[in-house]
Amino acid sequence: MRIGEVALPSGAAGTDAGQIAAGVRAWVGSAPLRALVGHFGGDWPAGDLTAVLAALDDFSARHWDFRGGRERPDAREPALDPATAGLVLDAAAALGLVRPVAPGRPGYAHLLVLGGLSNACQRRVAYAAHLLRAGTRIAGEVAVLGSFRPLSGAECAALAAAGVPPCATEVAALDAAVRREFGVSAPVEEDGRDAGHPHHSWSSRTYRPAGGPPVRVLAAPSSEPDRRRAHTADTQRFWAEHVRLSPGDAVLVVTAPIYVPFQHCDALRTLAVPYGCAIETVGVDPALPDLAGLPEPTLTPGRYLQEIRSAIRSMRALHAALVPA
Repeated sequence: MRIGEVALPSGAAGTDAGQIAAGVRAWVGSAPLRALVGHFGGDWPAGDLTAVLAALDDFSARHWDFRGGRERPDAREPALDPATAGLVLDAAAALGLVRPVAPGRPGYAHLLVLGGLSNACQRRVAYAAHLLRAGTRIAGEVAVLGSFRPLSGAECAALAAAGVPPCATEVAALDAAVRREFGVSAPVEEDGRDAGHPHHSWSSRTYRPAGGPPVRVLAAPSSEPDRRRAHTADTQRFWAEHVRLSPGDAVLVVTAPIYVPFQHCDALRTLAVPYGCAIETVGVDPALPDLAGLPEPTLTPGRYLQEIRSAIRSMRALHAALVPA
């Protein structure tokens, strides 16, 4: 976290449910988010944290959901006046969606690389390899998490432009990045299930780079296969079922800065709360020379509003997991 940014809920080892809930309350009740809601015509919701999160979820669905159930690249971009666009960008920076932060520890039990669009898969795997070369110690494994989501034509074209061999799915793009960045050619272990549909299928490939920790590439099935593809929480939960986690294990999660708030809270819900892990979530630093040739997407005010909504929804799900039924 940088000076002036709103802290995310703590992922430190030993953080209890009350402390995590207090972190959720502080983030959603922060001045930047209040100002954003007010600027878009909303009154700050009354009631306890459960009610506030529900109201913010509803408000953001009406004002900041530009996907409408589509994938992120297909979201429309809203027409915002310059003052509103500036307010959105300032709020996004204050809420932790803009500036990359380096990992805070010299070593971790595990490193998780989260999948995404095809170029994002390449950047995040490259960043993970950079961290290991720079001396970050991983006692357990590097886990690269995705699904059998088919790549779009635009994603395939982006990979071709970057010189990546053809890939049909997100997990194939991740696997190609692992082979390139870690200098491996074939897995030492393979497992999986082809269920005839990407929402139901899964796979696991483990590589053993020379002089480094094992690297596992996982494709997770959806927890709601009749409704949607596997999402971030599905992939994190699926990984936890394939590795032995102990209370206090420090897990470093690598994503893009714009997704840090929502994917950090997903990791708290799926890993920290049930297993007692310590969670630290960082975004790829696009300025690193090791990422040259892997272009960044254009991040617009509409994209930031969409992911502020994602963070609100993830915090609502996290809080629900903390509250006794």
